[in-house]
Amino acid sequence: MRERTFGRLGWRISEVGFGTFGMGWWSGSEDEVSVASLQLALDLGCTFFDTAWEYGEGRSERLLARVLAANAGRRVFVATKIPPKTMVWPSHRGDPLESSFPPGHIREYVERSLQNLGTASVDLIQFHVWEDAWADDERWQRVIDDLKREGLVRGVGISLNRWEPWNSLRTIRTGLIDSVQVVYNIFDQAPEDELLPLCRELGVAVIARVPLDEGGLSGTLTTGSTWPADDWRTTYFTPSNLAATVERAEALRLLLPEGMTLPEMALRFVLSNPDVSVVIPGMRRPDRVRANLGASAAGALDPALRASLREHRWDRSGPEWAVEAQA
Repeated sequence: MRERTFGRLGWRISEVGFGTFGMGWWSGSEDEVSVASLQLALDLGCTFFDTAWEYGEGRSERLLARVLAANAGRRVFVATKIPPKTMVWPSHRGDPLESSFPPGHIREYVERSLQNLGTASVDLIQFHVWEDAWADDERWQRVIDDLKREGLVRGVGISLNRWEPWNSLRTIRTGLIDSVQVVYNIFDQAPEDELLPLCRELGVAVIARVPLDEGGLSGTLTTGSTWPADDWRTTYFTPSNLAATVERAEALRLLLPEGMTLPEMALRFVLSNPDVSVVIPGMRRPDRVRANLGASAAGALDPALRASLREHRWDRSGPEWAVEAQA
């Protein structure tokens, strides 16, 4: 497993991390399989695990806690997230800070996550939604400073609303955050415009999430794919989005080099960008762990292939199904 430096914090972490959203929320997740997948990832060299209280109201954090306890002597970097007090994703323009992250709420959910994780501190705490208008508000700044001084958190980050990489630039320029988490994949290339260059300039780590577009780049979807009504993917892959996604994924198949799968190409596209500190695909099963972590050993894509993939950028700033598709 190749490693990268996590921004100005200087941590050396695996360039492929583990996203735990699916094991907390997706239908069909089996806890024992999830724990086995987490352990396998650790054994194969994965050292960065991203979770959140919202992923099953602590379910993913508690599953990760089992693996952390069983591997107490190994250095693992854990990132989790504070949910907005409204429990609504995404945040919206004009939302006041106090409706999402009043100081007492920030501290309460840091403490809840620490309890779930079974640890005395967490490496990275992230705000699970963000509005750039909150950048200079001293209330979140003071409580985060207190949590750092008390040794409860080591670094602080923001997780950006889907399709809004611009909604963070002012906050990054404050110098007060250590990382940003953003949707970045073959379809969603907008972070390259302003966000990634600014993070490079200021030493802010970049966590690339949803590298497989919630499964749209997995190579498994068809226009007939369905999920249970309570599965988050039912909200994301509405009929119009599912049809468009399948069509675009099929176009990408024409570019696949012999022996390469679509998920591998998608992950290596993200890893080909040196501005990315870590990519965090979701991995609920051991077979996906092996395949996704293997993308690191395969290395960057051929420059000509990467240039071709840049032509498949898909800017989705306002489709009707986007409002609820934000996790």
